[in-house]
Formats: sequence, structure tokens, C-alpha cells
Amino acid sequence: MIARQAIMNGEQAVVGYELLDRSHGRTSHTAASDVLVMFSALSHAGSEELVGKTLLFVNCTHESLSGGHLELVNPDKVVLEIPPLVMPDAQEIAARQPVLAQLRDHGFHLAFNQTVLESAYAPWLPLADFIKLDLSVLPVDQATVLINYAQRSSKAELIAEKIETAQQYDMVSSLGVAMFQGYWFARPALVQTKLLNPAQAHVVELLNLVRKQASTDKIEEVLKKDAGLAFNLMRLINSAGLGLTHEITSFRQAVMLLGLKKLFRWAALLLTASRHGGPPPAVGQTAVVRGRFMELLAMEFLSAEQADEAFLVGIFSMLDQMLSMPLDKALELLDLPGEVLSQITRHDGTLGQLLQLVKACETNDDSDFYTALQNTPLTSQQVNMAHLQALAWSDQMCEI
Repeated sequence: MIARQAIMNGEQAVVGYELLDRSHGRTSHTAASDVLVMFSALSHAGSEELVGKTLLFVNCTHESLSGGHLELVNPDKVVLEIPPLVMPDAQEIAARQPVLAQLRDHGFHLAFNQTVLESAYAPWLPLADFIKLDLSVLPVDQATVLINYAQRSSKAELIAEKIETAQQYDMVSSLGVAMFQGYWFARPALVQTKLLNPAQAHVVELLNLVRKQASTDKIEEVLKKDAGLAFNLMRLINSAGLGLTHEITSFRQAVMLLGLKKLFRWAALLLTASRHGGPPPAVGQTAVVRGRFMELLAMEFLSAEQADEAFLVGIFSMLDQMLSMPLDKALELLDLPGEVLSQITRHDGTLGQLLQLVKACETNDDSDFYTALQNTPLTSQQVNMAHLQALAWSDQMCEI
């Protein structure tokens, strides 16, 4: 379930989304939920949000910010809401700043709450495009001080949120705040997710065709065979997150506009989500964790292209469990190059060594871990950090 909440800017409204816990109606704050809300919110943005200056505000956690799912989104339409850290440690704030800066350089807008105005968060303040001030917890005198300070120290647009009375609105607007959110304007609307699970065989076939750079005609044939694939792709391509000015009505247009690289990444993630009466949901989640873990490690010392390959090696190394068949037979379905097969099955090459290291982390085998670590230029601290970030994907990833 997704909450859709308007943010008013004069007569114009931008749109914010957040994921709600299905059983209790509370906001979920896991990284896997961020992946779900990113895909679901962008897929469910209406056609009126495909044009003009409308922005989509999406809640995030730090663990999800470097995920491959962001590659599928046109950053111009998306504002990532960045939460404060649980413990505002100066080293951790400084360590996370490059990731935030990279997202902003890539074109994403960043929003923070009022804690970004604290001195500890000084490295983040120049990155803020929006600062949200929560009037439910700020007394009038403190809100006034923060607004004045923000206007002097930042170029960010200010958003007064949780406005419930005309008096609150009058107060912040008199101080120059021009964007507002709260029950006084509108209550959130709940949006029921509408996604279909495709058949695993069709996802595998799509992966093969895309990897071989098959013709658009052949890719289109696969999409026409599976309602789940077709529906999810058309929802994605027509989402506000891709920033198109008109709706796409054919598979051919969708494939050409998305591009083969993004289509391959989307299909690989989708494979972990396709149940079709097969493996339990945890298998798909573990595969995504392993793929993301591999990618994060590769990014430390390999090229971007090799990091992309590491993600796929990680996911495909669990193909036997996802498809409930022997690994060699499962890998034959993808018709992968011999080099990739040897990395997965014999742990050959750099990515094969990384796979050994990741498996050792999963089993908590200290002996295997340190043996595998010696074959890489990584430190145990780098590996542990990457593992923690990857594990944050493990809750509900399969609902993309």
C-alpha cells in the first residue's frame, strides 16, 4: 500500500509517496521497502504527472541509495527524501556525503528534514534542494529561527509539513516559505499496488535475448507472450519517473526508449521476484542481496562495467535455487559466455574470487573468509560495510 500526499506550491502540487505497512498502516523504513516504493510509486503515478514540473518525493533509507534500481529512473522527476542518521557520527556523515553528492550530480533532487540544519550535518547542507520543516514538533520560535537560518545558509526550497491549522500556514508563509504539506490542505490518498508476476521461463528468455542484443521484434514477441512482463514494463515506461512527455503505447517503443542495459537490469531483478509456484520468497531476496553485495565490492576496485557484471554473477549463482534445478542446467538456460560460467561454477577470475568471498560471508566461515580475502585488494572493513548495505535489501524485494 502506498500513501500519496500532495505538496502545495502556490496553485501547483508536487507529489510525495511513502510505503505503508500493510497490517498496521505504519510507515516502513527498510531499504527493501524503498526499492518497492520506488518502483511502485513511479509505476502508479498517473498520466497527469507525466508532464509539466511535477516532482515525485520518495522516502528512502541510506542503504538503498546506491542500488541498481535507481538506474531505471529519470532523476529529473524524482526527489529522494534523505533521513538523518540514528547516531549523527561525524565520520559516518562524512562517509555518506560522496554517495549523496553523486546522486545529485546524476540529476536527482535531494530533500532533508530540519536536522540537516544542525552543525553536525554541515557537509550535507549544500546538497539540499529541499528542506522539510515538521511543524508538529517545532515550536513557533524555533521554527522561525530555523527558517531564517535556512534562508541565509542554504539555497534549498523550504517545505513546511504537517500543517493542520490556518495559523500555522499564516506563520510560515509570512516568513517566506512557499511550499506546504499537511492535513489542512489534503489528506493522503492510499494507492493499491497493481503488479503481476511474470513466468520465470519468460524472464529467462527475455534476459537471453537482451544479452545477445536481439532485434526489437524478438524481444517484443516475448513481451507479448507474458501478461506479467508486458504489464510491468508498460507501467514502468509510462511512469512519471522516466520523465516522458507522452504515454508509450507499444512494446517496440518501450524497448527502444528504455534501452538494452536498463532492460537487462530490470529483467534480472524481476527474475528474483517471479515465484510461479517455485522457490520460497527468501531465495529471491538472498539472490538480490548476493548480487548487490558483489556489485558493492567490485565498485571498490573494478570498473563500472565489471561492477555491473558482478551484480549478475551474484544473482545467477543462485539460479539453481530460483529455478529449482541443478546449477549447470539452470545456467544453460541463459546461454552465458564461458568466462561468466567459469566465474560462477569454478570461481575463476576476479569475480569468481569475489563470489567465494561473498559465500564465505554468508556462511560465517572465518577460515574461508580470510582465505578468500587474501585474493582481493579489499579490507575486512570494506567487506563488512558492503555486506551490511546488501543485507538491507533482504526484506520484501520480491514485490517489485
